[in-house]
Amino acid sequence: MSPFEVTLLVIATIGSLAAAAGAWFQERRSSAAQLAAVQRKLDLVMDHLGIAAPEESEVVRHLADGRTVEAVRAYRKLTGASLVEAKQAVDRIADRGRTAER
Repeated sequence: MSPFEVTLLVIATIGSLAAAAGAWFQERRSSAAQLAAVQRKLDLVMDHLGIAAPEESEVVRHLADGRTVEAVRAYRKLTGASLVEAKQAVDRIADRGRTAER
């Protein structure tokens, strides 16, 4: 094999690996987005039915003490949600708590 052919083979191999890695990361991002969408929908259904998730007790406790940041941290720790998703969920939990107090 000539040095030119070896170089082409190495470049083709690196390109193939890069394309496969890119496809894998894209699929992973897509799966994460789909999972987040399903979680948001499930949260909305649970809110509509008035069902509280068991892990929300610590979040509710922090909200009752007026510690929203700690509530978001607790929600993220319990669910693995992103910061934005956790903040939205904590806001929904707080709204549900305010509605229940009325």
